[in-house]
Order: sequence, then structure tokens, then C-alpha cells
Amino acid sequence: MSITSTLKRPSALIPLAMSLSALALVLAHTALYGAAREADEGSAAHMWQLLIAGQIPFIAYFAVTRIPRRPKAALMVLGMQLLAVFAAAAPVFILGL
Repeated sequence: MSITSTLKRPSALIPLAMSLSALALVLAHTALYGAAREADEGSAAHMWQLLIAGQIPFIAYFAVTRIPRRPKAALMVLGMQLLAVFAAAAPVFILGL
């Protein structure tokens, strides 16, 4: 199995899609309302938290099922997933949201 066939698995794609959705949510919210810190967390902040935290079971399942079978391809996909999480978290921490 190559990395492309490993990436086709739902347990590999869902965390990537969730990270991209979280990044798009932060960017859209910042574009619409600015980067000012709010007194109370809004629904965008809660959605971002759910998208980021919701990835954990998918990533864990992927790691448990794929690393023993195809370690090199699985570790590359796990690296991509980790990079996507950092990309979604970066605007939040850089802008102090």
C-alpha cells in the first residue's frame, strides 16, 4: 500500500477535513468580525474546539490500525494530520483569539 491508498481511508481523511474546517472557521470568523478578543467565547470558538478535539478518536484509531500494517505510509499520514492540526491552531495562538 502506498501513501495515496492509505490516505483514502476515512480514518485518515476525516481528521484532515476537520482541521481544514477548523482553519476555515477561524479565518472566516476573523475576516468577518476581526481579531479582537471577546469577553465570552462565541459559537465559532466552541465549534473550533469541537473540531480539534473530535479528531483525537479518529487519529488514535488510524494509528492503532494502520501503523502495524504499513508503518511508513501511516507515519507519513500521521505527520500530515499533525501538521494540519498545527495549521488550524496557529491563527488562534498567533492572533490571541
